[in-house]
Amino acid sequence: MAMPRPTAAQLAYGSCTVILSTLAMLLLSQTSSGVGIAIIAVAALALGLLVALTVPSPGKRPAAVERPTPREPVRASIPAPAQKPVRERAAS
Repeated sequence: MAMPRPTAAQLAYGSCTVILSTLAMLLLSQTSSGVGIAIIAVAALALGLLVALTVPSPGKRPAAVERPTPREPVRASIPAPAQKPVRERAAS
């Protein structure tokens, strides 16, 4: 079974994650040993692979959340304003 090719978004997100996470971990750890750098590189590659695999592909969209339909429509009733007799002013 052939593996599907990665999309451009997967390549971009994965590559950016590897580069940025490697730089961040090297700056934060301040390591200079070969073993420390190798561990950071492997961790960054694993993180980049995880990010690239979690990017949704264009063919697969998440299922829409189904909203329950109300059984009966809700109708608002507004009471009619009270009828008051209109009093007009006499012309002065």
